[in-house]
Amino acid sequence: MKPALSVFLVDDDKLFVFLTKKTINATKLVSDIKEFGDGEQAIEYLKEIAGNQDLLPDIILLDLSMPIMDGWAFLKEYVLLEPVIGKKIRVYIFTSSISPHDLERAKGIDVVTDFIVKPLEKEKFIDLLKL
Repeated sequence: MKPALSVFLVDDDKLFVFLTKKTINATKLVSDIKEFGDGEQAIEYLKEIAGNQDLLPDIILLDLSMPIMDGWAFLKEYVLLEPVIGKKIRVYIFTSSISPHDLERAKGIDVVTDFIVKPLEKEKFIDLLKL
């Protein structure tokens, strides 16, 4: 059996966070979900735990539209931080944006694994884990 995974959920939408956590927990494949209401909180925490394999997530689910530090600013900081993190983390943009411009922009960022439009469905999350 595969080890349970850790997920960072970076989104300011409390309803989306609640529903997404419920969906993820229903898979019984994730042992830990940490929530961050904006990109700055998430990036600061990643800086604190960089190099600590036990605390680093396997997956980051990232919204684009957030206060303080949006998803794009988070990704800019993450690209700089990635070399010292010490672990390959799959970063998924989860957004309500259906803008082709956002999709193309995301494709141009190497650390982004995929661009997925909300909401998160259980089957889709299970598919993400198979990558």
